Amino acid sequence: MSPADIPRFRLHNGLSIPAVGVGCWMGTAEENERVTEMVKEALDLGYRHIDTAANYGNEKSVGKALRETAVPRGDIFLTTKLDQKDHGRVAEALDNSLAKLGVDYVDLYLMHWPMAFDESGRTLQPDECPTLIETWREMEKLLVHGKVKAIGVSNFSIKTLSELLPHTTVTPAVNQVELHPCLPQNSLWDFCTKKNILLTAYSPIGKHKFADDQEITAIADAHGNGVTPAQILLSWGVQRGTVVIPKTLHTARLRENAELVQLSPAEVNVLDELHTKPGMHHSVCGFHSLELGGSCFGWTYAQLGWEMTVGGVHL
Repeated sequence: MSPADIPRFRLHNGLSIPAVGVGCWMGTAEENERVTEMVKEALDLGYRHIDTAANYGNEKSVGKALRETAVPRGDIFLTTKLDQKDHGRVAEALDNSLAKLGVDYVDLYLMHWPMAFDESGRTLQPDECPTLIETWREMEKLLVHGKVKAIGVSNFSIKTLSELLPHTTVTPAVNQVELHPCLPQNSLWDFCTKKNILLTAYSPIGKHKFADDQEITAIADAHGNGVTPAQILLSWGVQRGTVVIPKTLHTARLRENAELVQLSPAEVNVLDELHTKPGMHHSVCGFHSLELGGSCFGWTYAQLGWEMTVGGVHL
């Protein structure tokens, strides 16, 4: 399978989304020529799904790539996200993102996190305005003007989705979360599937922190032809019915990441069970805080609805 053969999933509004995209979080929030080159190269290789965010700080760099590529805008599925500091000015925030990206619309606009920040950067608590429900209502209004084709959320749990859904006119099309074999999000996957919400996996390779596990490397070796553990992990995600958005600056890895393989039921089962091995069921991301007995951006794990203890270890 080549980048041009990347499968697609259908959102609940009929929009088609490529199952493998390119994530643009580079570890630091800044405009960067490396982002521009990565996006251009990915598009040249056949990728048609680019995922960025306002707080990645690189929408201008992504926009430069979109202007310089020969790929028509209409062929590209473009995602960006609402920053936490902008929950009280959703329409303005979208316009700012569109201006930086140099486009008239985005295909998908996500509420990046359920919590909002005030002007001083303080995290608002769940009952403080704007609440996630109030922010979502403003996002729904964006669909009227054609500046977004679909709206969704990110880092939402069963708890926060259950708080939101009774108040929606439009169900989120996507929920983008950390998802990989060490954090498979099984209960959330079941919940979102029943609600017709597509899951997108960030950190789908687990930041390579467990890619050298013997069971994963054995599956890669069994497929031969230089198949890598990363390809096995991405193939698992797509076969499971989730979009994956890995990030890499390396041409060879960009090409490999889109070369999915067909896993056997036995191989899928091995990966499904990886998180049950001692010490394996945990987040690999660096946004966890020791404060409040375990928290993220000022909300406790309980407020987020994450079944975790300090450090992102799953209970």
